[in-house]
Amino acid sequence: MSGSRTPTVGVHAFPKDVRLRYTPRASDVESVRTLVTETGFFRPDEISIAAELVEECLKSGDESGYHFVMAQKEGNLAGYGCFGPIPCTLTSYDIYWIAVAPKFQGKGLGKCILREMERLIREKGGMRVYVETSTQQGYASTRMFYERCGYRCEAVLDDFYEPGDGKAIYSCRVNNQS
Repeated sequence: MSGSRTPTVGVHAFPKDVRLRYTPRASDVESVRTLVTETGFFRPDEISIAAELVEECLKSGDESGYHFVMAQKEGNLAGYGCFGPIPCTLTSYDIYWIAVAPKFQGKGLGKCILREMERLIREKGGMRVYVETSTQQGYASTRMFYERCGYRCEAVLDDFYEPGDGKAIYSCRVNNQS
């Protein structure tokens, strides 16, 4: 998908001044790096990976396996999501990133980006979505976000990222076909 549009996702309408793009631009590498840094959640190595995924998509397009939903407001990146098919599966997808600029957090933009990624995954034949996040207390709001959006914690891997920082794996069925 290319271009931009003013989206409506189910009952979760994006604010009318938010435009979506599905194809990253070269300027998004730094915009994503800045946005992810400003959230205050991520380590420097994680911030680099967020920017690298945009670079890989710019270099290889759909062959990269990374797909984006870029939400712009007033010409600036207000939030974004990145997802892709899980290798060696037929209908499972990972959500790699959802990040919203601090000044737009708590206003439903993250949920709208998530719902738009789910819609795109369904269009691609996806049936189940997986997302992972930290078990640290600082990520409690992230875990609650996924739970409020209908995701279920499937597993917790203790000490995954480092001692005292486990990985919580969430999933959600996005297509009711068997």
